[in-house]
Amino acid sequence: MIIAIDGPAGAGKSTIARMIAQKLGFLYIDTGAMYRALTLKVLEGKISPEDSNRIIESAKSSRIDLRNNPDGSLRVFLDNKDVTAQIREPFVTKSVSLIAKIRGVREVMSELQRKLGKQGSAVLDGRDIGTVVFPDADKKFYLDANFKERVNRRLKELKELGQEVTFADIETDLSNRDTMDSKREFAPLKKAEDAVYIDTTDMTIEEVVDTVLKKISDNG
Repeated sequence: MIIAIDGPAGAGKSTIARMIAQKLGFLYIDTGAMYRALTLKVLEGKISPEDSNRIIESAKSSRIDLRNNPDGSLRVFLDNKDVTAQIREPFVTKSVSLIAKIRGVREVMSELQRKLGKQGSAVLDGRDIGTVVFPDADKKFYLDANFKERVNRRLKELKELGQEVTFADIETDLSNRDTMDSKREFAPLKKAEDAVYIDTTDMTIEEVVDTVLKKISDNG
């Protein structure tokens, strides 16, 4: 079974997807982490975000592995190096949408995501899982929340990681990412026609998880 969870940054999809996968015993595939890993490589290699050809070649030659831990957490490896912490740094966050909007990059990543997903039952979260990566996914969800709530959630998440950020910083970042993700020419962020829409603004994590699990079990 393939479960696709899409939505904008800060909607809670990664947390929900991880918990759903753990409860069902499925593989969890954080596609955003994969784009972040490539972005880290591009930046460390001092490749210009405008140099699409070099970035695409870098994507093709990179080895990106996701390893699920028993506690539900995820470790991200880039060319056999654990980069789980580095990919969450602000300088990566600032550039990831620039890298992710490149068509050739998305094609390479989508193929890798399909290979990972076909290894067994999996939960994937991202922005184009139900529309491009797995348009025939068994279950599709689109998680959303109002903008202020998404900013507050991301602010809390980054502060828990020890990053010094402000509400204004996150507000600007999310606004820019929303624009780039939804306006990009290839595989933009959008709700699949057959996806279940869930507004998580006033819901707890547990309530969202319960809602998704119910929809999965009752064929709703």
